[in-house]
Amino acid sequence: MNVTSDPAAAGLFDAVFAREPAGGGHYPGGPVADDRAWLRSLLAAEAALARAAERAGLVPAGAGAAVTRAADPAQFGPSELAELARASALTGNPVPGLARVLARKVGGTAPAAVGAVHFGATSQDIMDTAAMLLARDALGAAAADLTAAADSVARLAAEHRHTLMLGRTLLQQAVPVTFGLVAAGWLAGLDSAVEWLGLVRDTRLAVQFGGAAGTLASLGADGARVRSLLAAELGLTDPPLPWHTERLRVIDVGTVAARGCAALSKIARDVTLLAQTEVGEVAEGPGDAGGGSGAPRRGGSSAMPNKSNPVAAVAILGCAKQAPGLLATLVACAEQEYQRAAGAWHAEWQPYSQLLRLSVSAAAWSRDLLSNLQVDRARMAANLAGAGALPLAERVSALLGDSLGPLRAHDLVAAAAIRSAASGVPFRDALLATPEIEDRLAQAGIGPGQLEEALDPAGYLGAADGFITAALAARKPG
Repeated sequence: MNVTSDPAAAGLFDAVFAREPAGGGHYPGGPVADDRAWLRSLLAAEAALARAAERAGLVPAGAGAAVTRAADPAQFGPSELAELARASALTGNPVPGLARVLARKVGGTAPAAVGAVHFGATSQDIMDTAAMLLARDALGAAAADLTAAADSVARLAAEHRHTLMLGRTLLQQAVPVTFGLVAAGWLAGLDSAVEWLGLVRDTRLAVQFGGAAGTLASLGADGARVRSLLAAELGLTDPPLPWHTERLRVIDVGTVAARGCAALSKIARDVTLLAQTEVGEVAEGPGDAGGGSGAPRRGGSSAMPNKSNPVAAVAILGCAKQAPGLLATLVACAEQEYQRAAGAWHAEWQPYSQLLRLSVSAAAWSRDLLSNLQVDRARMAANLAGAGALPLAERVSALLGDSLGPLRAHDLVAAAAIRSAASGVPFRDALLATPEIEDRLAQAGIGPGQLEEALDPAGYLGAADGFITAALAARKPG
């Protein structure tokens, strides 16, 4: 545990990969899952254990309050933090050192309460419980910003329900869609991410309390009662038994954090592509980092003054691309020996912390990105018009399918599309210059006016409008 003596100190990359919740007030006490957050959660677990032991009548009255007063993170100055760091190297984790420092502090003011410190616990009990407290706050913070991002996307879906644009598949132009439908797809992913974050936060975060080997032997018949009281003190689930080497709860936390990153990576990648100079259909707004004259410019380049890079989208992708590897490490760590693991448990701490930080950071960036996203309707219309009706080739092929057969119709329309693209001749003219197509259209009673109608992108949107309505209606209140 590398606990900095300056809680305000920021790492070089923290503004990108450890961005605090954009809405403010979601996460108590500072950055997510950093060393200070771990210290705060470890102390909260120790204090709650002392209170639980007192409620069970196993330590003197007032001991819980005495330990809680001593377990104030503000009372841990540079010397104590350095002591914890040294102790971690001696014992393989920071809890034994923390228990010693805490007992010393309690002994200075309430000697009779010293026995309540770390009562009946093993180091993993405190570390795992602290990890659950970290997850509760971090998942809540991520969910709050993802919900705000989803609210912005829902507004975009409704506002741009009829905004036509090119669909693109395999990075090539496809049939027309609407930007409202694109936003509805984003919305579905965000809403699912929020739902699963809440599910794990509400049902899978459990207190850990098993003692030396998961039997709570030192507490005799009182062990399970103390565990239940500890869970109540912290507002965590009281599990049926200790889970020292059953690590699915940790994996569940990592999974929903990674799911949130995955949902955001799709949105961020779309934004980077749509914001390309040659496409120019969306742009990032100034966000919350805009500055006045002389201030650093959001999206600026160190070399090219003309650049306006999609910083928020890029930052989201930078966070999200790290998530799969971190989750894979947590899954690999689930193979643990006997009643307590030799190394696999220890290997969880850093990827777990980093995954929580990245998921919260990506969510905060998404709130910024999507609340300020600028949509260029005119550019979308121009790009669609520039495609020269070629995106409607599928519709023309369907019109001819009954008389020519699907395969023959497809091949003839494909040939006309190739000629149109190569020569610059309008697709309509290329179709009518194909004798077999012209004859079949005439036989089907389809004249030039009906062909023009078939080449109108607004008439070939299928169920897009209904899909938008469904995505908006599927949102859960609150």
